[in-house]
Amino acid sequence: MSLSIMLAVLGAAFLHALWNALIRLGGSKIRAMVMLSLMEAVVGLVVALSRPMPHLEAIWWILGAGVVHFGYKFFLAHAYEQGDLSRVYPIARGSAPMMVAIVSAALAIDAISGIEYAGIAVLGLGIALMARGVFTDGESRRLLPYAMGSALATATYTLVDGIGARVSGEPVGYVAWVMVLGGVFFAAVMIAQRGSAMLRASGREWGIAGVGAAASYGAYAISIWAMTRAPIALVATLRETSILFAVLIGWLVFGEKMRTSKAIAAGLIVVGVVLTRV
Repeated sequence: MSLSIMLAVLGAAFLHALWNALIRLGGSKIRAMVMLSLMEAVVGLVVALSRPMPHLEAIWWILGAGVVHFGYKFFLAHAYEQGDLSRVYPIARGSAPMMVAIVSAALAIDAISGIEYAGIAVLGLGIALMARGVFTDGESRRLLPYAMGSALATATYTLVDGIGARVSGEPVGYVAWVMVLGGVFFAAVMIAQRGSAMLRASGREWGIAGVGAAASYGAYAISIWAMTRAPIALVATLRETSILFAVLIGWLVFGEKMRTSKAIAAGLIVVGVVLTRV
């Protein structure tokens, strides 16, 4: 991997942590996610209309992925309502690859190596240590089921998108339509539940949502580009540095508590993710 590609992937990792941080910023995290989702839908629609249509047989995968992405946004936004960026993000981000690896091993989808089993163990230890901090630091315990729900949704859409993108014959268009549906589904349900207050925000807040949507799409686009220039496993592994970026943003920007145990847990999660992707 060249230096330029490595820096690009690190930039993508930072962008992923950044859009999560922007959700954490301000008052209602649900409203922030609604606004970001609508902006994502706009970005997705622009991209989708500029690409060939996916194959017709991919429609059910696109619809299914849109529903799963709704779940991802729902759980993640509620997790941030309950807990810190530096606590929620590592649990949600780190648990997903562990779930995928465990399901793959259980269903014999892929052969799991000894190193990958070690990665699962290290991941589990890091996540357990990070979760333990919720109790010792007096944080809301409700963040745990929401963070794990987000991780489960991530693991699910990883598998669904992997199949759907192949079936579609047009991976970029596929992802763009999923962004549109996932964003519209989430915004529509939240507005139906909570009313038009979900849309009442200042120009500054809409601007932040726009930046978040651009960061979200940019993180994805850079990663896809990098995977055409470097080994996929290396790109996927380096991208997980987003966990460290999120922890640092939470600590340095939001002033969240940074105990030694939290730093160690974040480090273990990163190491575990790397091992599962070797």
